[in-house]
Amino acid sequence: MNILGMKSTGDQTSVSVMLSDEINSFLISHERKDRPNWEFLLSNIGHKKNFNLYEIDLFAFADCQNSYTATRLIASYLKGLATALGKPLIVVKDLNNNNFEADSVVKNAKEIFLKNTKDNQLFDPQNANPSYSQDTKFKKINE
Repeated sequence: MNILGMKSTGDQTSVSVMLSDEINSFLISHERKDRPNWEFLLSNIGHKKNFNLYEIDLFAFADCQNSYTATRLIASYLKGLATALGKPLIVVKDLNNNNFEADSVVKNAKEIFLKNTKDNQLFDPQNANPSYSQDTKFKKINE
């Protein structure tokens, strides 16, 4: 099974590809408002050298609570890829620990996918949305 996974905390973005059982990962630190170049990230894990996107069986991203905006950007990018290629997309809950990067995303995605292969709706790209569990406590202007 070939899986592409991504995670961003807003300050760091990691990407991993699992080709059969081998994992190749890349992590980059960046300014919070900067967004890494997708082609740059993918090329650093062997895109167009070791694999092509149509060879990916499953796309996955971490539902990271550290940066909702960064997570939404990754989700939108991977939704586009998964939809265009007709592939499943899965959201992996971020465990909020320092060792949970894109390599953990692909490992967890594989485990979840193999346990739930009968539920196709679970992996429909249209249903793969990030969540934001923190209460923002915004106050309406006219209250």
